[in-house]
Parts: sequence; structure tokens; C-alpha cells
Amino acid sequence: MLPSCRSARAKSYGDQRLIILGIDGMDLQLLHRFIREGKMPNFSKLEAQGDFRPLTTSIPPQSPVAWSNLITGMNAGGHGIFDFIHRDPKTLALYFSASRVEGPKHAIHLGSWAIPLGGGSAEQLRKGAAFWQILDQHGIPNTIFRIPSNFPPVSAKGKTLSGMGTPDLRGTYGTFSFYTDDPTAAAGAVEGGQVIPVQVENSRVTANLIGPDNSFRNGSPATTEPFSVAIDPLESVAKIAVQGHEFVLREGEWSEWVRVEFQLIPFFGNVKGMCRFYLKQAHPRFQLYVSPINVDPADPALPISTPSSYSRFLTDEAGEFHTQGIAEDTKALSDGVLDDNEYLQQARTVLAEHRRIFDAEFPKFNQGLFFFYFSSLDLNSHMFWRLMDPQHPEYDAALAAQNGSAIADFYQQMDQVLGEVLPRLDDHTTLLVLSDHGFAPYYHSFNLNTWLLNNGYIKMKNGASSNSSEPFANVDWTQTRAYGLGLNGLYINLRGRESNGIVEPGTSADSLMAEIRGKLLAVQDPKTKQSVITRVDLAGEAYQGPYAREGPDMLVGYNRGYRAGWQTILGAFPADELEDNSNPWSGDHCMDYTLVPGVLLSNRKISANTPALTDIAPTILAEFGIAKAKGMIGQSVFRPGHVTH
Repeated sequence: MLPSCRSARAKSYGDQRLIILGIDGMDLQLLHRFIREGKMPNFSKLEAQGDFRPLTTSIPPQSPVAWSNLITGMNAGGHGIFDFIHRDPKTLALYFSASRVEGPKHAIHLGSWAIPLGGGSAEQLRKGAAFWQILDQHGIPNTIFRIPSNFPPVSAKGKTLSGMGTPDLRGTYGTFSFYTDDPTAAAGAVEGGQVIPVQVENSRVTANLIGPDNSFRNGSPATTEPFSVAIDPLESVAKIAVQGHEFVLREGEWSEWVRVEFQLIPFFGNVKGMCRFYLKQAHPRFQLYVSPINVDPADPALPISTPSSYSRFLTDEAGEFHTQGIAEDTKALSDGVLDDNEYLQQARTVLAEHRRIFDAEFPKFNQGLFFFYFSSLDLNSHMFWRLMDPQHPEYDAALAAQNGSAIADFYQQMDQVLGEVLPRLDDHTTLLVLSDHGFAPYYHSFNLNTWLLNNGYIKMKNGASSNSSEPFANVDWTQTRAYGLGLNGLYINLRGRESNGIVEPGTSADSLMAEIRGKLLAVQDPKTKQSVITRVDLAGEAYQGPYAREGPDMLVGYNRGYRAGWQTILGAFPADELEDNSNPWSGDHCMDYTLVPGVLLSNRKISANTPALTDIAPTILAEFGIAKAKGMIGQSVFRPGHVTH
């Protein structure tokens, strides 16, 4: 029997325990469906004996924003994370919202060498105290595994490992390499990776792994390390040699993690990383995939844990694991470098790593807070929605017959994890199982900037084309009143804020936003007659806190089935306002936040009728008798008379 309430609360919080399973992208509708189908017996048990509520997500419902809401108890106005993508209003330069990694700013130049003065830096951009820092102040032990929006990890006394937002060794958010002798393959950069042409000579291939930029060299060229491949002329097998490691792969086989050192300065100054090799094909064409070079958790070149030794301890305890924030290589699947089965092998490895660490760490938990994050439902719902939804433009019956159950399979693994937790519950242990948002189909792309251009809010320079890969290329800012950026953001070209702003703050900006809002809400898909956009929130209404005016002025909430197109989010202008989504990335949540709530389950009755992500940090603190921090806008979900925000 699961305890649903406490018989008595101890005066001391020393015996109080709180377990949180943070499951990115667990969807309310899918979870109900899988429970009904008998696939989630442990979730069914928890719902029956505890409680289950929708969890109001963030505006907009994007993971960095949502998890920042949870971490701080504030919305974007308090923590300053509004989207995956931010911009400098003076230059419109784009940057990743959650963190910034930079090399040394100054150097002495000697020939081809540049000797850095001072070190590089990794900067956490989220504002506000994290809930575990407040627990630290009150002496509450805590373990925080891979929570997003915590790179580099904030100073903490507990054990933390950074998650989404952690770059690979090259400082990118995942750059794979694909080596092939296929003359029809388009060489060069692709989305999330690089296609590198090679030659097979005498059944042998030599090539280079691409490492981090070398700031000790003028121009900071990328470091490289050679490797070789000996291909069996008769069998579909190859032997790979890199830095003294030799291993044999059959066609269709993945390597274990391979550690690689990249030399910055001869004899010292090496940087350590690790990668996995996948032999896609030996004959008749050579095709070799190499994963992004991950930071080696046993010897991290970037700060990824507190204490810094914790990542090494996890490696010793449970083996090597992906450290890159988004470990599943969705871009390789979108690019066609990996097919569904190959990608699924990689994605299952990610979850297997996390479960190994969970199985090693959870049994040792006996006091304070234990938080563990799982990414698998989110990334795999993005990639495999198309195979469980016959209405999707990319639905393929043959592929669905193979992998149409992929999403359900990952949900069932989450049920297995919950099954390990339930026996540990007692009168002094609270369990929260939660997700940051839900999921929806992504059938069609809406190109917001194309719409703004067609409706006269963006103007191009005379005679200039709108076809360019450069953000906002050829825009005439002296006649442009609004622009879209990021997955949900719409900005006014405001005088005094943007370098060429023309719209006066105040009444003029307010009336322009009201006009655009009305027109966007009236946009219909001519094929389906559905509304493309179901709500538009103004920042002034949606956000509270000191940073409320630093993000988008308007938040565009798309209907289920619709999302901003990939090009428009980076300031480009595709020809059509609406396009079918032909990308394997077929499910999404970056839409109207009311349509994609997360989930909240507990072994205790939840008193809040409509709990929100901003309630979770106050709930955590209240479990240990700690008052919520200044600026937190929610309160404990177990508190009678809960007021929602």
C-alpha cells in the first residue's frame, strides 16, 4: 500500500525524504492512454493510491524555459530564459540562451602561435537561486542528476551533474562526423554535423577526428587527431585504430566509448574527450559515423559537476556516459545519416546509461532530496511521433510496422524506473513524478517572418532578395516594425532598444502589438480551415520580475499540429507561409502552452487544483520546512488554499 499522507510530521526534517523523477516531455494524453492499455502498471498504482494532475507548463513551453521555471519558482521575467535562442538587440547577433562558452579574450602572438592571457570561461545565464542552493543553506543533503539549464553547474554543496545546455568538447551542442567515399554525398556542414569525404585505397581509409578549436594557434583552427580504418576486402567488417586503441566493428555495429586526446601545445596542454564509432557500411561504399566528441566525465575539460570529482565517481561506478546535454543524436536522423533503427540503437544506449547510474545511485539515497532527470520521452517523441500517427505527412506504414511502438516502449521503461522507487516509499518520503510539458503532433510549419513580410511588418531593401541563410539578410530596418526570432518569440523593432528601432515605446508599440495579435489569431490553414495560432501572450501580461522586458514582446502560441518553421526561427524567409513538415522531427511542444501541459503525480494528495511548474520549487522547500524564497510566484502543491499564478 502506498502512503498517501503522513500520520505525523517530525519536528526535525532530518528523516524527511523527497524523491523527484523529472521526465522531460511526458504527455498527459499519452500517459492516460498507456495506463488504460495496461502498459504502465506502476503509474496506474501511483495514480490510484496517490494523485495525478495536469501540470501547467511555461510560456513558452520550451525545455530551457520550463526547467528554469521549476528550478527557480519564477517565470522568465525572474530567471531571464525566454527561448532556446536569444538575441542582442543592438546587433541582432543570436546566441544560445542558457549558457555561454568563450575562449580567452587576449593573447600574445608568436609566429603561428597565440599564447592566451588568462583562461576561457563557461557562464551560466539563468538568473535566480536554484532550489538546491536554498536546500544547501539549510543543510539539506541533495543529489541533482542532469537537470536542464544548469551548465556550468551553479556552486553547490550537494552532488549535481549538468544536463541540457552542456556542450560537446567542440563547444557546440552536438556535432557528429560522417566519413564516406560516396561521390554523391554532399560534403561539408549539415544540420548538426559534418560530412567528410574519404578515399578507400588498398582497403584502407585514413582520416581525422575533429576536436576543439585551438586558441593557442593564430586563427584558432580546429584540432585534429588521425585515425585509420582497415576494411576486410571480403567480409563486412573493419578494424579502427586511433591513438593506440584498436577495435573491430561489423557493419551495423557500434563501438564502446573511445577516449581521445587533442593536443593544443606539444608535450602538454592536451584536452580529453570521448566518442563512439558506428560502421554503417563497409561495402560497396564506406560509411562511418562518429558521434560528437563528448566531454570525458572521468577527466572533464569543462565544469560539468559538483563537486568536480562527482562525474569521475559516476564513471567509476556505472561506466562511461554521454555528457553532452542533448545526448540523442536527432540531427543525424533528420539528416538521413542514421536511419530509424540506427538512431534508436543510439537513443536506447543513452537511456541505458541513465538507468545504470540510477540503479547505482538511488539505493544509496536515505535523506534529503534525490532528483533524477530522464530525456528519452522528449527526444524520441520528437522523432517518432510520425510512426504512431497516420495523419502525419511523414507517416510510413512499413516503418510504423517496425518502430511504431518506439514511444510506448520508452514510456514503459519509465514505468520500470517508477517500479524501483515505489517500494522505497514510507510515511517520511514524498514522491513527485513530473514533466516539464506534454507533446503534440507537428504536421505543418508556420513561417512567422514570411507572414510578417507579406503583411508589411518587415520590409526588404530595394531590389533585395529574401532568400539567404544569414539571419535577417537584406532587411530594411528603417521600415521594419516587427520580427520573429526563436520558436515562439515576436519582437517589436523598438526605438531606443534595437539599434535601428522605429516604433515608439508606449502607445504606438501597444497598438501595433494589438493589431498583430488580432491578425495572427485570425490566420487559418487554407487546407484544414483550422486556426494556426490559438493564443498570443504579451510579455507584459505573461511575466513578472526584473527581466520581464528583456525577451520577446509577444509569445506566439501555435495550435496542435503547427509550429514555427526551422528557418523562420533563425530569421530567414521561406517562400511559403505554411509548409508540410517533412522532417523526421515530427512531434513538438513549442506551441500554445495550454495545449501541452505536463504531468504531476505524487504518493500524497495534491491540494492545488491547477498546479504549475513555478509551484515545484516552493513545494520542495516546504517539504523541509523552508519558506519560499523572495521572487518565487508559486507555493506548495500540498498546501490548502493554494493560489495559482
